[in-house]
Amino acid sequence: MKNKILAISAAVLAASPALAQTAPAGGGGLSETLPTLLMFGLMFVVFYVLLIRPQQKKVKEQQAMIAAVRRGDRVVVSGFIGTVTRVQDDEVQLELAEGVRVRVLKPAITTVLTKGDVKPDSKEASEG
Repeated sequence: MKNKILAISAAVLAASPALAQTAPAGGGGLSETLPTLLMFGLMFVVFYVLLIRPQQKKVKEQQAMIAAVRRGDRVVVSGFIGTVTRVQDDEVQLELAEGVRVRVLKPAITTVLTKGDVKPDSKEASEG
């Protein structure tokens, strides 16, 4: 029984080419790592151009829009549309409806619909 196990083990070991191979030679140095480094560098550039840079541009545009908000602008804040009645350092006062005024933080402003003191349309004037 022991001889059969030894014979099977010897056959398996003899048939395995991985055991017969020698160990690979030492590292190839810079010539092997350079393509990998270039690939990672290229991936970073692609991510920067396609993802990071456009997001930074949007953030700057949003900050500029918020900094330019003035009295009389119609803005959207958390889904509410209102007219800016007062601007302070970090907050604005909005008039959502006649006599309904709320204070909101400037970063909550998502969109500026119209700029400045705009006269209401005749359609809006007839409704109100």
